[in-house]
Amino acid sequence: MVALAPPPWLVRGARAAWQWQWLQLMAGLGPADAGGRYRRPAAAFSHCPPLPDDAGIPGRHVLIVGRSCPWAHRAWLVWSLRGLAPTIELVVVEPDPAAGRWRFPAPFESCSTLAELYQRSGAAPGSRATVPLLYSRSQGQVLVGESARLIELLNRWPAAPDAPDLEPAAQQGATDHWRERLQHTVNDGVYRCGFARNQQAYDEAEAALFDTLAAAEETLAQAPWLSGPQLSLADVQLFPTLIRLELVYAPLFGVSRRPLWQLPALWRWRSRFHDLPGVAATCCPEAWRRDYFGALFPLHPSGIIPAAPELATLVGICPGRGGDVDPPI
Repeated sequence: MVALAPPPWLVRGARAAWQWQWLQLMAGLGPADAGGRYRRPAAAFSHCPPLPDDAGIPGRHVLIVGRSCPWAHRAWLVWSLRGLAPTIELVVVEPDPAAGRWRFPAPFESCSTLAELYQRSGAAPGSRATVPLLYSRSQGQVLVGESARLIELLNRWPAAPDAPDLEPAAQQGATDHWRERLQHTVNDGVYRCGFARNQQAYDEAEAALFDTLAAAEETLAQAPWLSGPQLSLADVQLFPTLIRLELVYAPLFGVSRRPLWQLPALWRWRSRFHDLPGVAATCCPEAWRRDYFGALFPLHPSGIIPAAPELATLVGICPGRGGDVDPPI
């Protein structure tokens, strides 16, 4: 028996209905402006507080992250690179896709979900409960929940004498420049591509993304790190996006025009960063793929997790470059 194609009127009706439903779902997932461009909502607890008086005292502070969140990943990286485990406890929350929230694996401060902790800390009604955040046990309060400000605070946190300073004074101007550009065109840029409501919004975001990656390629062909000879917060901001590129963002958000192996300096930079002490332990590719493909229903209704390359193949020798890989710096 030959299966008959559905009649054209049914196809048109189904497409119109799905387009309408998709727009409703996307409105909740990722707000957009009138031109269909994704706009990330402001985070609660977005101010950068001064260094607490009890900073550096064990047992007083907790860094809360989620494995799949790239914004949390940058805070986790600073915590790891600067060796802050002795004074800041790390708590990893788990996604609850059915409820669209983060939950604690075990009760934390009498809270079972991150939303409860936000409410107890005085977040405005309707605020999104997001990771990362730094919590003060002594104050019973979220101190900061905006990742860009949080990594600055963690860089000032008391640490061992050999802990890296990720805001080297001689590179401050270049670091600030890269951080600002990356935030809008790369870190948020992949989401602006994936959550675009129309072709023009996608084209603008995709062009800006690859323009910035091309600029980073030029810079890294001349220097080991983005803002100069020393590792900085600019590198920390770029890594969580680039390490997810082939595994999540290219297939799910449609940012596959130029694979990273065609940008060999960026490829080598990513490998060097991954080889830094403690970085590999913050990379959880199975969780990334499970959470992105499983939770972003409007972008991937089937929930099927497609096959992907092993992470080890993405942080090794650049294809076609032989042994041309810079040593860790």
